[in-house]
Amino acid sequence: MKELLVLGAGTGGSLMANKMARMLPADWRVTVVDQDDKHIYQPGLLFVPFGDLRPDELVRPRMNLISSDVRRIIQPIDRIDPEAKTVALGDGTKLTWDILVVATGAQIRPDQTTGMTGQFWRKDLHEFYSLEGSTALAQRLERFEGGRLVVNLADMPIKCPVAPLEFTFLADAWLKKQGLRDKTELVFVTPLDGAFTKPTAARALGGMLENRNISAVTNFALSDIDADRRVARSYDGREVDFDLMVTVPLHGGATPIRASGLGDDLGFLPTHKHTLQSRDYPHIFALGDATDLPISKAGAVAHFQGDVLPDNILRYIDGRPLWPGYDGHANCFIETGHNKAMLIDFNYDTEPLPGRFPLPGIGPFSLLAESEINHLGKLAFKWAYWNVLVKGDELPLDHRMLMYGKRSG
Repeated sequence: MKELLVLGAGTGGSLMANKMARMLPADWRVTVVDQDDKHIYQPGLLFVPFGDLRPDELVRPRMNLISSDVRRIIQPIDRIDPEAKTVALGDGTKLTWDILVVATGAQIRPDQTTGMTGQFWRKDLHEFYSLEGSTALAQRLERFEGGRLVVNLADMPIKCPVAPLEFTFLADAWLKKQGLRDKTELVFVTPLDGAFTKPTAARALGGMLENRNISAVTNFALSDIDADRRVARSYDGREVDFDLMVTVPLHGGATPIRASGLGDDLGFLPTHKHTLQSRDYPHIFALGDATDLPISKAGAVAHFQGDVLPDNILRYIDGRPLWPGYDGHANCFIETGHNKAMLIDFNYDTEPLPGRFPLPGIGPFSLLAESEINHLGKLAFKWAYWNVLVKGDELPLDHRMLMYGKRSG
């Protein structure tokens, strides 16, 4: 019996395990490993601080989402030996494999910024990228009475690059609803030279910040937090003071990737950008947040990659050339407050453009423009995530970025 081993049972790992269990020849077995049995719907973490979703609504048992045809193991992953084709688990077990799929995701690393996890941590300095963090922030906002609220992005890359902006827009709307906006100075602090990495989207989003009277501090690469003075400091010496700071901490690859020496300087797996094969080991493939690819770390990316990777694994098994089918396609809804959202759709080579999605002239979603339909689309994705995406079933979206319905220039 040959073994396809999937490390990680988040979005990418779950959909790949389920797909490959249906597609592999009869002499292959699929095994999936994760450290716990708690699958978190990460896009929902954004809504917890504002009371729009409860933490318990975002969690389901991981292994209930995986096909019964897959061998499922709950153990921490200790170390990967790509030469011996083994994976050591926390209990001392060693698993062997013929093909490895790395879907270990990304981790927030607040400990990597001096002073971040000091005396203010989870008090007046918060993050919303974990269940514990978003829950603690919700409790802090219940006591917020105004002051200087700073939303900070420490550095790139991060999971869901638009989430810091989304939080800022939702905070603006929430403060108005609570009667606190006039008592609050809202500041968006980013290491980028604008609101987003892509110029057209950056202009649109930057204009929205200005229209909402949200100050923007750009090119601010966070160096450390001065706990005594309640100040965030950049590497060039600039300082931003705060009463309440919501940060998106530094991100890195998962611990076993770093411990095994398989990652780049940040711990992300070097991966061919079109085939999703490891650049160092032909029998290793990767998808989702675990890769070093120059595209957003987002659930939609794992979905589109999951439409390409199974075919390449079958091609590898058959000794056929791999298919360079992944074009960097990514899309995401951007919550802008007041029950509205934007949608952006882009890939490696084409930045977000205005238009309609997915059907030209019909939509129903508008690109680079706010609408209530876009907001409803983001909310509806939660159902599609649990019931279609992670089960490896097909969503009616092309894995390629298409220009139909888009306006350039």
